[in-house]
Amino acid sequence: MNMNTKKFTLIIVLAAITVALNPAFTGIAIPAPYAPFLYYQIWEIPIVAAFALISFRSSIAIALMNMIILIAVFPGALITGPFYNFVAVLSMLFGIYVSYKLFNIKNDPAKTTKATLKKQTIQITAATILGVMFRTALMTVVNYAVLRYEPPIGYAMPETAIVAAIPLIALFNSTLALYTVPIGHIVANTVKKNLKL
Repeated sequence: MNMNTKKFTLIIVLAAITVALNPAFTGIAIPAPYAPFLYYQIWEIPIVAAFALISFRSSIAIALMNMIILIAVFPGALITGPFYNFVAVLSMLFGIYVSYKLFNIKNDPAKTTKATLKKQTIQITAATILGVMFRTALMTVVNYAVLRYEPPIGYAMPETAIVAAIPLIALFNSTLALYTVPIGHIVANTVKKNLKL
């Protein structure tokens, strides 16, 4: 199997896993204890893995496909919800992209030298920090802007309720990215090592 075939196969597999792990199909979602209307889930992990394994474009394509499927099959309480989630994922991916450009670390996960492990740790840490920052910042602005509108744009929340909810939503976005980005990179490094990509 040549490299292009491997990458194409990986995109298909990661896209299928992303959709399959969505709470709409698996029910795997944990309500945030501080805001039960927000749910921690794991389906974004394969999208981050696609970024680290293949490319920024492939991860965006998988996130976009997932959004389209959710809108068609299970949009949730708000039909625009999958779109807002796509924006959240996109902002997190852009933060990861910036970290890659800033640090430009190339590593070979097949090698387990101290230097290689140090490079991997720096890359994952930088990607996590910037992924958290970009996602939290952008989604704070987006939520503040749209929550005041009537459905399907928002929830017609009054200003006082929005101001009270924003810190909780920011905490949710930051903590979700805080585990999604490193786990996605760990998955990617494991796959790279085993498939010799």
